Amino acid sequence: MGVYPNPGSRNNLFEIPSIIKSDENIILYHGSKEGIQGTIAPLSRERCDFGKGFYMGTDRTQPLTLICNFPKARLYTLSVDLSGLEILNIDAGLEWALFVAYHRAKMEPAKGTLLYDRIKNWGRNCDMVIGYIANDRMFVVLDRFFSSEITDLALVHSLSALKLGKQYVALTEKACGKIKILDEQRLSQEQRIRLKKESESNRRKGIALAEEMCRKYRREGLFFDEIIKAGDEYAGIKS
Repeated sequence: MGVYPNPGSRNNLFEIPSIIKSDENIILYHGSKEGIQGTIAPLSRERCDFGKGFYMGTDRTQPLTLICNFPKARLYTLSVDLSGLEILNIDAGLEWALFVAYHRAKMEPAKGTLLYDRIKNWGRNCDMVIGYIANDRMFVVLDRFFSSEITDLALVHSLSALKLGKQYVALTEKACGKIKILDEQRLSQEQRIRLKKESESNRRKGIALAEEMCRKYRREGLFFDEIIKAGDEYAGIKS
């Protein structure tokens, strides 16, 4: 039993993401395993953090560790015009983790509940999603949360400790049409070797952080399977 036996008392940790609009023109980065072919399109695999789309990040180094195993890898610097787009903005917290869980097919035990349907519909008619990146260190923490090894409080505190960068995901052709390539850089073998070592180091740091948070919050909060079981009551959703 966690410190919050009444799921309904925890609504401060579960907030519906907001839909925003912006007139900003920003610089973002994209890593590609073999280079962009043709026009930019929302063609990632389905089970990415925020679903199928074109993924970009605010941190230039973030995509590098994801593509360092591929000899033809490219890093792109992009200019993105946000004007006229419907944007789902997700803060770092439990709602972010559940949104990622849905898109990685971890929410299937809750299928058919109002909680599942609510999360499924977040951003359904949006052009873009903005949220935090599940980087090399965060992958480990997330996996332990989804496996019900650490609680939601451990996860939320991990998010705060890691100070993750943000990712912008273009979900529609409209959003992709607002993206311009400013620069393309091919990674050398030396760079890729260095980045592999960095990725392995980050993963070790993630494991250490997950262990620390597991010890610190082992009796506080709820586990992922408890959240799924509590379902609609946990989210504070009324039928």
